[in-house]
Amino acid sequence: MLAKRIIPCLDIKDGQTVKGTNFVNLRHAGDPVGLARAYSEQGADELVFLDITASFEGRKTFAELVKRIAANISIPFTVGGGINELGDVDRLLNAGADKISINSSAIRNPGLIDEIAKNFGSQVCVVAVDARQNSDGWRCYLNGGRVETDKELFSWTKEAQERGAGEILFTSMNHDGVKTGYANEALAKMSELLSVPVIASGGAGQKEHFSDVFLQGKADAALAASVFHFGEIKIPDLKSYLCARGIPMRMI
Repeated sequence: MLAKRIIPCLDIKDGQTVKGTNFVNLRHAGDPVGLARAYSEQGADELVFLDITASFEGRKTFAELVKRIAANISIPFTVGGGINELGDVDRLLNAGADKISINSSAIRNPGLIDEIAKNFGSQVCVVAVDARQNSDGWRCYLNGGRVETDKELFSWTKEAQERGAGEILFTSMNHDGVKTGYANEALAKMSELLSVPVIASGGAGQKEHFSDVFLQGKADAALAASVFHFGEIKIPDLKSYLCARGIPMRMI
């Protein structure tokens, strides 16, 4: 089994790290550069930076902040928010991103996935999916969870993979910030359906939730925010806990 990855996520609004519950009620969670440096030093496997209002506000991601974060970390770095064309990808890679994440723009223009994969390689293209489980199944949402679409979660992630996505980052809006565990049933189904890595997001509240997402949800990586930002779980402690349960981790 390949080593599983632990990925802190910096949700950025107005240049500051924030965290909410079910995509609303945002509160400040600290300086993004300081948090990024700390996570890199603590042994996080990767870092994700999401400018969570860029698409909704119709603007580009803060390239200067991306540069400052990249200069302070030594782990792979994924950046998302307001990426609508190849020029945006080029600008963020030049600012220090290793991968880019697209969500709303991919749903509006699925061909953008093909273009990014063709021009930069599939390994650069992470397709993020915000989905909520409704009475008729899992539906995908645009603009930071504000707008429901007709895209169904599993058919859309399968299409994204076929178009060239190198990874899928799936956030369950039902589980986001609630801290009761990840959407393991949906994640397991997705992991069986897809051949690219699946990153789980939404629901981490305690160490057991991470072991569950790897063993039950079959995720390749687990992303979390508030439990790391507010010191509820320390990354070295989490990795030791997971190793003791037979889940392979990269240790520093």
